[in-house]
Amino acid sequence: MSAFDELIQSRRSAMKFQTDVQISQHELSELFHAAALAPSCYNLQHTHYVAVTKPEEKEKLKQAAGGQHKVVMASAAIVVLGDLDAYKKADQIYGGMRDLGIMSQLDYDLMLDTINGLYESRGAEFQKEEAIRNASLSAMLFMLNAKDKGWDTCPMIGFDPEAVRELLHIPDHLIPVMMITLGKEDTSKQRPRGYRKPVAEFVTFDRFC
Repeated sequence: MSAFDELIQSRRSAMKFQTDVQISQHELSELFHAAALAPSCYNLQHTHYVAVTKPEEKEKLKQAAGGQHKVVMASAAIVVLGDLDAYKKADQIYGGMRDLGIMSQLDYDLMLDTINGLYESRGAEFQKEEAIRNASLSAMLFMLNAKDKGWDTCPMIGFDPEAVRELLHIPDHLIPVMMITLGKEDTSKQRPRGYRKPVAEFVTFDRFC
């Protein structure tokens, strides 16, 4: 079994965390550094993270998450956000490449026209789907990297998005996609891994009959 296979096998959603473990901003920054390499449509990098580590702030976040205690047990509660306006910032992504001569002015203009055409022609629903889709890819990479560095995580959707928005002062162009609790798992009452479908039950080759 390869190291990556072992990583995938060992990553699980942690239901309980050791409450005496802290994580520094430096350690979190290292985890986020790898998340920056996640794939995103046209490299627009739609994802923004809010890392909540202060006990009093985690307590407030717990209330917005239906009182789920793992929010305060965790070393950090990470709110994953998707940027509805990511496509409007394509010039920031590609401007440096143009200025360095990696991309010609013509290619730069064509790229921005293509991106704006796609996102504006498909409208608000597509922009929301893209924000969620790309933020989810980033979040998965973040969780795998966290596990590789010895941290356990649990992705969560059980929270009130508007309450979280108000609590964290989230700008309107960013939408809450999920929350990730992170820390060292308390395995004293860990359940066995749940049933996983065999490949034949969730993969169709070529097409449905």
